[in-house]
Amino acid sequence: MSDKEKPKCPHCGERLLKWETPPDSSWGIVIKLVCFNDECSYYKRGWKWMEEKFQQKASYRYCINPESGKEQPLPVWSPSALKDRLVDG
Repeated sequence: MSDKEKPKCPHCGERLLKWETPPDSSWGIVIKLVCFNDECSYYKRGWKWMEEKFQQKASYRYCINPESGKEQPLPVWSPSALKDRLVDG
C-alpha cells in the first residue's frame, strides 16, 4: 500500500497508524486505525471539552474501524496512553 492509499486523519492530515485492541476488549476486531499525532486539533481540543463537559482530565484520538469504516473517538488519559499497542509507527 502506497502512502497515497494509507488513510489520513481528517483533522490534521497525518497518516493513521495501526493499533492493536486489547485482547479483552468488546470491539470484536483486532486492529483499529488511529491518529497518534499529539498536535492534532481533534486530540488537543478534546482535553478542554472533556474537562468542561465531564470534569475529567482526558481526551480522545481520531479512530476508524478499518472493517466498517466507522469513525469514533478513542479515549485517552495521557499523551502516552495506548501507544504501547501500536503495530506500526
